[in-house]
Amino acid sequence: MRPQALPGLGLVLPLLLLLLSPPAPSTAPRAPRFDPTWESLDARPLPAWFDRAKFGIFIHWGVFSVPSFGSEWFWWYWQEKKIPTYVEFMKNNYAPNFKYEDFGPLFTAKFFNASHWADIFQASGAKYVVLTSKHHEGFTLWGSEYSWNWNAVDEGPKRDLVKELEVAIRNRTDLRFGLYYSLFEWFHPLFLEDKSRSFQQQQFPVSKMLPELYELVNKYQPEILWSDGDGDAPDYYWNSTAFLAWLYNKSPVRDTVVTNDRWGYGTICKHGGYYTCSDRYNPGHLLPHKWENCMTIDKFSWGYRRDAGINDYLTIEELVKQLVETVSCGGNLLMNIGPTHDGTISVIFEERLRQIGTWLKVNGEAIYETHPWRFQSDDVTPNVWYTSKRKQKLVYAIFLEWPTSGRLFLSQPIATLGVTKIKLLGHGQPLNWTSLKPNGLVVELPHLTSHQMPCKWGWALALTNVI
Repeated sequence: MRPQALPGLGLVLPLLLLLLSPPAPSTAPRAPRFDPTWESLDARPLPAWFDRAKFGIFIHWGVFSVPSFGSEWFWWYWQEKKIPTYVEFMKNNYAPNFKYEDFGPLFTAKFFNASHWADIFQASGAKYVVLTSKHHEGFTLWGSEYSWNWNAVDEGPKRDLVKELEVAIRNRTDLRFGLYYSLFEWFHPLFLEDKSRSFQQQQFPVSKMLPELYELVNKYQPEILWSDGDGDAPDYYWNSTAFLAWLYNKSPVRDTVVTNDRWGYGTICKHGGYYTCSDRYNPGHLLPHKWENCMTIDKFSWGYRRDAGINDYLTIEELVKQLVETVSCGGNLLMNIGPTHDGTISVIFEERLRQIGTWLKVNGEAIYETHPWRFQSDDVTPNVWYTSKRKQKLVYAIFLEWPTSGRLFLSQPIATLGVTKIKLLGHGQPLNWTSLKPNGLVVELPHLTSHQMPCKWGWALALTNVI
């Protein structure tokens, strides 16, 4: 068991944490189910909705959307690393005394329409959304009491952007609402002071990070809390286990909230609700623990980049492949977009989201609420991935290339004459098939013109009663 307070703090930190965490409204008192230890917290069952959902939208939006150059890590690359391309960008476009803080008033969100965003996300077929409430720059998209004059209510938009999106998502869609939160801040003086003392004091978590997390949860009740950015500090510096125990035991979302694995140095892919393991993590094989592939449509950045070229964006074929591979291996796909500083979702992001939504309207049956099958992919025919629904005795074979012969060979399913039935999703008519020994089968695909195809970019067969 790791300590929850560092030597020298005595009873001060637990008392402060108690004061910072107001009790959630409740009709009756409830005994804590989870202790502030990883052993206890890791034993919490993941709320079932998350595995059923399969697909979510990530939104990286903040002051970094103003320079919109290179990466959402613009401030760090420009001022700390002094990468030449970033230095030259500032030199060529802004006055010599321009500071990063001067980007704040330029983050206007002038054209931000939460209802329009919500409609796009609903059309994408996603089941949850995660907004960056605060990135490593420290700017909060709500009027944080603990981020005076560096938040979206005091500066820039002068609006509570988190609240506007939360209301739109909950009123207009069936998506779950989630929030990303960076534990650390690159240049916050209290964090830098704690870091200079090897994290043997906790000024930043007690005065900034923990109060904001309690504020976020109590005010917006996110059903996903996506933690990030540990600043190379251990979990006991952040007091992560005590916070998570409160989140799971007493918070207003204690029964439905899901969390990831980024709660301090060394916790990733080891502790927490579901694992992310690394950015753009896609192992290609089944994992024993629920996981998520958080990835970007823009291959190189999470935030919007005005310098991005058309080839920097993943094609819809590549995105469908990511979704199918991820779900077949037991994961969820969290697909990221980066809105502009004025609050618009660029047309290429909107197109990709609507395209994948069109695909899911036909093939969602093979994605949502499915389970991994005994094989994740076919070991003979490439680009075939399997999912299943055990209770319905269904196996789905999702194939990303239509065979020129019109015959699809599946090496893994074992079919039974007179019992097994096969159909193409979006087509509906039973298909002819031939069983092979000792296992496998050949499916006769229907002869369709391009206009008769039920969808593009990949197709799914529903196989009933195969083993």
